[in-house]
Amino acid sequence: MIVLFGATGDLAKRELLPGLWRLAQAGLLPSRYRIVGSARSARTDDQFRQHAKDAVTQFGQGEPAGEAWDEFAGSLSYGAASPADPEPLLDAVAEAEKAIGGHARKLFHLAVPPQGFTSTIDMLGQTGLADNARVIIEKPFGTDLASARTLDKTVHATFDESQVFRIDHFLGKESVDNILALRFANGLFEPIWNRDHISHVQIDVPEAIAIEGRAGFFEQTGTFRDMIVTHLFQVLGFVAMEPPTSLAAKQLRDETSKVFEAMPPLDPAQVVRGQYRGYRDEPGVDPGSQTETFIAARVEVDNWRWSGVPFYLRSGKSLGQKRQVVTLGLKRPAMRMFALEPAVTDEMHSNRLVIEFDDPGWIEAHFLAKEPGATRRLGEAKMTFRYTDSFCTQYALAGYERLILDAMLGDQSLFTRADGIERLWEVSAPLLDSPPPVEPYDPGSWGPDSIHRLIAPHRWFLPSNP
Repeated sequence: MIVLFGATGDLAKRELLPGLWRLAQAGLLPSRYRIVGSARSARTDDQFRQHAKDAVTQFGQGEPAGEAWDEFAGSLSYGAASPADPEPLLDAVAEAEKAIGGHARKLFHLAVPPQGFTSTIDMLGQTGLADNARVIIEKPFGTDLASARTLDKTVHATFDESQVFRIDHFLGKESVDNILALRFANGLFEPIWNRDHISHVQIDVPEAIAIEGRAGFFEQTGTFRDMIVTHLFQVLGFVAMEPPTSLAAKQLRDETSKVFEAMPPLDPAQVVRGQYRGYRDEPGVDPGSQTETFIAARVEVDNWRWSGVPFYLRSGKSLGQKRQVVTLGLKRPAMRMFALEPAVTDEMHSNRLVIEFDDPGWIEAHFLAKEPGATRRLGEAKMTFRYTDSFCTQYALAGYERLILDAMLGDQSLFTRADGIERLWEVSAPLLDSPPPVEPYDPGSWGPDSIHRLIAPHRWFLPSNP
């Protein structure tokens, strides 16, 4: 049984309800299942089914019609809940459990604002609903180290860590998971995946959209808390980890936690915070706001493999393109025997491995090759792998779909762990305590001009064309 808190909210509409429908279409839900929606507002089962149908029509795959939809809709029910009055939810869960038969395992998905986590979890413990259950918690996992520890203490008062699934949909992406395959399944890449061959790494997640009317959320959070501590640090963990002994949850998360332990505290002098022009004119934004809509940071991983290799992370709103890219700059051989065109004299523009992890994704190896002709002149060349060209992606799962399925199966491999989250907040503390002032940038640009000084002597891979 899946109990979806925040079932009438934006996340449920865009991702969760269409994702559950996709899992049902693919035959990946149990033979007997029920989905109970819950929010504070009251509505009937039929109203919730119509809400789900509207969500799937707008954001899902496959028309919500026919026998398959009737079966899925028949699994849906609704029970309003608040800490003061959980009875409608208790009744809905009891009815769903009766329909399944036996003592069904419950999966709670908390698609609620952070301020609602504590009261919801307390209610689950006090009502006994937490018995034989797992819980999915949405980001942000706190706003600093103290709040993350408080949240973990609250969660662990009701749920054991083995029952907790902190979801980061980036880790459910096929192309992020493929980073592990690229590294550890191919003798071509793993031997060069270290400081001897890689000059620097970029993890770049620009967004073209603005804050989209979410001033209340964004003013309290900002891009660093919203994107870096959650998404980009987690991708860094996949890129930088040592080979795990297996891809089981403990071994995989142990290795990413080791990466986080090897990260020194962030140096605010190595961070650029930006704010797009016009942000302060958005409804609900403080006219003197110092909230960053853009962040670029130099991060270190001080271990044997990566010592001396800078990792550059960048994300923000109202930027030039929507992209999700990891770029590894490769060092050149010491001896140069060829004449170079001016366009390829820069290390970053001749030797690099580029991983686009916005599904379906692609990977490109950029290298130098001899141009045709009588002279030994080099030009830039590339080899490209694209998921859509190489595999049938008809049955590929989106990030949320994959992670909801894993949570149902009890597989925590792609979910974040409490110690890892707390360590990342610890690393972030110097920046949170003494953030540099925000610098303005134009919407549609790639951030403040100072980002080029941050990355020097290297250059940003983006802007570019795929």
